[in-house]
Amino acid sequence: MPITKRRRLVATALAIALGGTALAACGSSDDSETESGPVSLTYWTWTPGMDKVVDLWNKGQGKKDQITVTVKKQASGDSLITKILTAHKAGKAPDLVQVEYQSVPTLVSNDALADISGDVGDAKDKFAEGVWQQTTLGTDAVYAVPQDIGPMMFYYREDLFKKYGLTVPTTWEQFAETARALKKKAPDVDLTTFSANDSGLFAGLAQQAGAQWWTTSGDKWQVGINDAATKKVADFWGGLVKEGAIDNQPMYTPAWNKALNTGQQIAWVSAVWAPGTLTTAAPDTAGKWAMAPLPQWSQSENVTGSWGGSSVGVTTDSKHKEAAAKFAAWLNTDGDALNALAKESGIYPASTSAQLSGAFTTPPAYFSNQADFYTVAADIAKTTAPSAWGPNVNVAYTTFKDAFGAAAKNKSDFSAALDEMQAATVADLKKQGFEVSE
Repeated sequence: MPITKRRRLVATALAIALGGTALAACGSSDDSETESGPVSLTYWTWTPGMDKVVDLWNKGQGKKDQITVTVKKQASGDSLITKILTAHKAGKAPDLVQVEYQSVPTLVSNDALADISGDVGDAKDKFAEGVWQQTTLGTDAVYAVPQDIGPMMFYYREDLFKKYGLTVPTTWEQFAETARALKKKAPDVDLTTFSANDSGLFAGLAQQAGAQWWTTSGDKWQVGINDAATKKVADFWGGLVKEGAIDNQPMYTPAWNKALNTGQQIAWVSAVWAPGTLTTAAPDTAGKWAMAPLPQWSQSENVTGSWGGSSVGVTTDSKHKEAAAKFAAWLNTDGDALNALAKESGIYPASTSAQLSGAFTTPPAYFSNQADFYTVAADIAKTTAPSAWGPNVNVAYTTFKDAFGAAAKNKSDFSAALDEMQAATVADLKKQGFEVSE
């Protein structure tokens, strides 16, 4: 299919979680032929321990069905997407790939992911609606099976909140008041920091506020990165940074680790995977943290954003799409497979039934003081807002790091940085040949 025509069609089908009539991309599971005899599949993934999980398949269901899967470890993020697209241009992409949710539209717009709805459609009920929608385009096509998710939560030092007489905020207005109150009581201590070195955090906060960064109008893309919901989020955090109510330093640095470990920062807006990070960043504070739902924009709301998570897709290059889809569904819905993923890979499963079973019946060791950690996490996960991703998330994310990084450092206007993201994303879509409505 000519690239210009394909991109016009994909523009109509590609707004994640929008509903409407779906136009399938060029590849489809219908292209694969039902074969008799052994089938060998290759799976590109960055998940640690995946080879041990796949062994369960190869020795069990895979042996029965004569479908053998071989794991090929890869780097994650943009480097994997680039490698997949390069392989696809040569017609040599693997049968299966692990794909972050925000990258699904990029691969579909390049005709690299097949529609496997005919083979995995009955798995839909295994996942929360907002999660399943991240792998579907429109209402019919399915381009991957959800694997892990990252519902966002609020983490705080329980002992230090008590010491400073603070109450866990349930709204963002209370969050700001808490930050200011802490500064008055302990000028050298910060509630948290605004960090621009991980775009997913800001995207999740915008998602919670109701942002829809990529939508469609007819066969044209509409980019709303600087929409009212996102501007509200940007102005909120920019205001706190400018007045000095919170820190403005990036996460994941030695200085950030030290701040968490010594109590110079006493809270962190993060996701369900935070215990693993805190174990390394703040080892001396194990058992002193607690987790609560993310603050809301109004008391009547109950919604969270998503920070991270990935899925398993079947490529259009695969000669065995039906077999590959069968494995993808097994990997992310079978009880034994999910328990192994939790044990060997440390993931938080997208499957709702797995979130309160197996490895998730007891809290993370770091949160041994909070027995209901995973019960609360599962309840929060159900409230995940749907996302709206587009085909050039990488451009938006890169611009965020540059523009918001400078704004945070200089304590300048976050709204202007948001406009930079908008302009760069629109310009790139046009450069790629997509039609964009102004």
